Amino acid sequence: MLFNSLDFAVFLPIVFILYWFVTQRNLKFQNALIVAASYYFYALWDWRFLFLIIFSTLVDFTVGYLLGKTKELSKRKILLAISIIVNLGFLGFFKYYNFFLDNFIEVFRIFGQPIQPSSLNIILPVGISFYTFQTMSYTIDIYRKKLEPSKDIIAFSAFVSFFPQLVAGPIERATNLLPQFYRKREFDYANAVNGLKQILWGLFKKMVIADNCAYFANMFFNNYTEHPGSALLLGGIFFAFQIYGDFSGYSDIAIGTSRLFGFNLIRGINSIFFLGIWLNSGGDGIFHSPLGSETIYTSL
Repeated sequence: MLFNSLDFAVFLPIVFILYWFVTQRNLKFQNALIVAASYYFYALWDWRFLFLIIFSTLVDFTVGYLLGKTKELSKRKILLAISIIVNLGFLGFFKYYNFFLDNFIEVFRIFGQPIQPSSLNIILPVGISFYTFQTMSYTIDIYRKKLEPSKDIIAFSAFVSFFPQLVAGPIERATNLLPQFYRKREFDYANAVNGLKQILWGLFKKMVIADNCAYFANMFFNNYTEHPGSALLLGGIFFAFQIYGDFSGYSDIAIGTSRLFGFNLIRGINSIFFLGIWLNSGGDGIFHSPLGSETIYTSL
């Protein structure tokens, strides 16, 4: 589900009404609603990858719990290693399996030994980089004794899967976001209005700035052999504004949506220009917008 889609325009008011008018009196119900809404939000892309979020949630919740019970340094290191290996293992497999396989085949071809292994054509799960780093930040903070382990699996699941920043960030440190799921939230009209304004501003960046810049960037780069260097430079400028509009717009919508539900996210746009390229290129040299713009080839 994209933020700039009709589906989201229907989904958001329904969740908002249920959140503030049905579950407001019970914090656990509110958190459970966030989990259910977030899983539904993600499942509309591909329900099969929900097991990755659930598995990552259970692994890091368990590791965090055991870290809280263990004082022996060697055991704590082992627990932290389990969290890092599991999370980075999933990330590496889904993000880079086909990339490394193709290069492996190419090396054998260069040396005159062509091989024909079957590729699994792994699909990259949307948002895997973001929730992977977010759950790892939780176990790392507990290991460093900057955070107490969560004892509420529902609150922790809501922290991991929180739909406003699930598929493309901003990545939140557990020390900032997780405690907000433990506190009772009261509806704040002024905060909600500010949230709506930020959502509209984010949609403007996406639909007016990024989409129009994407049109011209694609026009130059899709036929780059037919254009002079000055035209390609201009295409690069349009591409830069496209990236900024996409990821800054997404961050604005995510932060504004979070405010509607009584949460405050840290704005990370200062680094999102470059982080967005890396996290969404998947090693294939193609930029994948979190808000659904057309893809264009880059030189990364």
